Amino acid sequence: MDFHLLHPRDQIVRIMDRIYHNRLTTLSGGNLSVRDVNGDVWITPAGIDKGSLSPDDIMCVRADGVALGPHRPSSELPFHRWIYERRPDVAAIVHAHPTALVSFSIVRIVPDTAVIPQANSVCGLVGYAPYALPGSEQLGRNIAATFASGYNVVLLENHGAVTGGIDLLNAYHRIETLEFCARTIIKAKRLGGINSLSPEQISFFGRREGALPEFEPGHHGSRERELRGRIVEIVHRACDRSLMISTEGVVSARVGDDEFLITPTGVDRGNVGREDIVLIRGGKQEEGKRPSRSVRLHEAIYRMHPAVNSIITAQSPGVTAYAVTSHRFETRTIPECYILLRDIPVIPFGSQYTDPEAIARSISETVPVVLIQNDCLLTSGATILEAFDRLEVAESSACSLIDSQSLGSVVPIGEKDLIDIREKFL
Repeated sequence: MDFHLLHPRDQIVRIMDRIYHNRLTTLSGGNLSVRDVNGDVWITPAGIDKGSLSPDDIMCVRADGVALGPHRPSSELPFHRWIYERRPDVAAIVHAHPTALVSFSIVRIVPDTAVIPQANSVCGLVGYAPYALPGSEQLGRNIAATFASGYNVVLLENHGAVTGGIDLLNAYHRIETLEFCARTIIKAKRLGGINSLSPEQISFFGRREGALPEFEPGHHGSRERELRGRIVEIVHRACDRSLMISTEGVVSARVGDDEFLITPTGVDRGNVGREDIVLIRGGKQEEGKRPSRSVRLHEAIYRMHPAVNSIITAQSPGVTAYAVTSHRFETRTIPECYILLRDIPVIPFGSQYTDPEAIARSISETVPVVLIQNDCLLTSGATILEAFDRLEVAESSACSLIDSQSLGSVVPIGEKDLIDIREKFL
């Protein structure tokens, strides 16, 4: 499905559905718009349930101000028009009230996207707009002035957030990614100090080694086709369970001795399909596609570990909170957690770009999971489901550990009990 070929009203309905069902706004909160090439603005209606919008509900406001459609345009239409006037390059706007970003807005602190390179790449620096009455021209002027300063993401004082983009998917990616970043920071602050990245460290993310040579697969065997379907299913499940967001997360699976499949870079995870998955064979990539930036890391792990058949790298908020602090991720909490995760080593930031072989060497039968500082959790498994199970258990355990901070001190499983666990299960 090519999202960009959908009519603006269909784009708005699809993105609002994701925003509402991912709990980024409420039934009555938030609004979206798309500026058409002729200057018309397609925008969500006022007073209509955001959880059940249809294309017929979407309003069109012509360049001359005439509104077409069965409802009233959003009460926040003024700030959409102000942004479009001040930023001709912006073609779509998202406004929502995600809970973590609202938390930042009511304490009047801007989230620091420098904690995670992907978040910084998608969102950039976050701007700030002073409070004004919702729906007022003054609010429009405040927000537009911040956008005019070069920001694409703006936190609204005591309100929420607004993002702009070259299209609606781009604007949505920015607000979803910023909310993920905000949730991660809030969780990390409960653990202790946060380690931000320097501009030099962040610059690693934008670098790509020379692209792999390309090859034409010719045919696709039944195992490869099956694994394509399994990868897509797991990516969508991970997004549904907030273990990945649209702009972050990688899944790969071994097809043969020198052959594996991996998710692409620059493709919306919520819309990824079988045809988007990239086949890697003998150090070459499938013709006409762009594999994940972590393709060389996955390749090194498969080369060194024949028993590993699947790898997942993901940035779920609970686990990532441990990645951006110096607080130890204690896995000796409940038996399931230790059995699946073991003790998790922490890999210094930058290794994923400069020395993927070092990370591959840290993986073993007794070390199936590693945490990369200010980046992600990497899980491996004999199957896709095993790697995914480890990701789910890691996020669940991380959230339980963070929540336990308000109750008392964590009491790990004793060494004698760990010996019994190892003898029975490991």
